[in-house]
Amino acid sequence: MPAIAPTASRPKKETPSIQSVDRGLLILETVGRSSAPVSLAQLTTVIGIDRSSVFRLANTLKRRGFLAYGPAGKDYVLGTSVWRLSRQYDWDGMLATVAHEHLQILARTTGETTNLTIREGSKVLFIDHVATNQVVAISGQTGEIVPLHCTAHGKALLADFDDAGIRKLLGDKPLTRHTRNTLKSIPQLARACAEIRARGFAIDHAEFIDDVCCVAAPIRDRKGAILASIGMSAPVARFPASRESELAAHVVRAAANISALI
Repeated sequence: MPAIAPTASRPKKETPSIQSVDRGLLILETVGRSSAPVSLAQLTTVIGIDRSSVFRLANTLKRRGFLAYGPAGKDYVLGTSVWRLSRQYDWDGMLATVAHEHLQILARTTGETTNLTIREGSKVLFIDHVATNQVVAISGQTGEIVPLHCTAHGKALLADFDDAGIRKLLGDKPLTRHTRNTLKSIPQLARACAEIRARGFAIDHAEFIDDVCCVAAPIRDRKGAILASIGMSAPVARFPASRESELAAHVVRAAANISALI
């Protein structure tokens, strides 16, 4: 029997999109990005098909609650179904899933415990961590809540706040002292936030817990808003000034990599 010559491998074809679904999602994106109700004429221009087809697509989304009529009764705004889905979705879990590999890489690179946090009102909530195998190490803190003003993660989450914004969030009372290094006042914290914005990372030199240092950087969405922070913690003995810039560079890189995925 003659040998069968191997066939050349064919490039995989991309699965074609469903045009009506694609157009419906474009309608949702257009309305969602607009600061004012969007007219049928505007949607027709964006979608680039006849007006009656756009109306049928928009009307379907309206029946399902993803669009609604604005105050004038004819232009479109987002409907309650978008809000309901957003409220039900586990955004913290999604963020932890996206970021976990980068937490692991940061832990391997620095040899220290790494953490992922979000802001919960006037506090910091740790939503994920990766522990180090160091004999002396900072324990993982997933689920723990700590102050904003005296932790690297907290200050990273506050990086875009000015004096007035901090006062609105934390009030005008003196900042609670935890160690001799804790920042004493709102103006001090506001200046620290300005420095963090400029350099891209925050440092906690034993400001919350004696003998523990931390560096953290903000994770931002596509518009630049701060969503979370990633960082690492180490005993003071393993956080000399000579190592500070190296550790900060690793943390900033991790934050940038996660931001790019969001």
